[in-house]
Amino acid sequence: RPIAVALFHTTTLSAARDLRSCLAMRVKICGITRLEDAEAAIHDGAWAIGLNFHPESPRRIDDDAAELIGVALKRQVEVAGVFVNAGLGRIATVAERCSLTLVQLHGDEGPAFCSEVARRTGCKVIKAFRVRSKAEIRGAAAFRTSYHLFDAHRPGVPGGTGETFDWELLRARSAGLPAIVAGGLTPENVGEAIIASNPWGVDVAGGVEDATPGIKDHDLITRFIARANEAGAVMRIGSDGRAAAGDGSEDAERTPA
Repeated sequence: RPIAVALFHTTTLSAARDLRSCLAMRVKICGITRLEDAEAAIHDGAWAIGLNFHPESPRRIDDDAAELIGVALKRQVEVAGVFVNAGLGRIATVAERCSLTLVQLHGDEGPAFCSEVARRTGCKVIKAFRVRSKAEIRGAAAFRTSYHLFDAHRPGVPGGTGETFDWELLRARSAGLPAIVAGGLTPENVGEAIIASNPWGVDVAGGVEDATPGIKDHDLITRFIARANEAGAVMRIGSDGRAAAGDGSEDAERTPA
């Protein structure tokens, strides 16, 4: 009997962990420039970290520092490289050198280019769209990438604006590729964004920084991920206990490539 009780207890704990994993909101902490910040994000359960290679970004990381972070985090978390209208050769070189598992394209890249990036690098591709209206959301359907990321639109700025958009526009999006919401998210508003848009994941950069771009506040990371998970659990559990429709749960793997 003691053995049976122990087995039941172990099984229950395992089931609870599996349930928490299913309900957790996928969180990407972007604009990482220091290994200690990436490690803090992993400790709190981040799905991915982002390394920004756009030359004009205030969170830009050089290739040497990115390589050290990518190698250190290999198989611990998804490592995304963020590019804006970069050449295919440049993306492929950085992906291999820096152990990227995701490539995030934030510029004017077309569907064919996105597909070629996936083929050349072996990485999953996140295509970013700057949302002004439902038109950008409808237009995303032409891109058969692994993930779609929806960010706020500001003329002449490819991302990282710190501004939000109308999250409820994503409610009209048909179920399909996993959607990631970005743009102006903070620990204070991420729950509202998740409830309004029902995304597969969320992405944050400036919302977990005190002042200096690229330098993360570990307490803000902890709070952001906790609040994202709280809201995610509310959205994931339907009346019958299954994941809510349209959340991209068909692609909910947690293990880095």
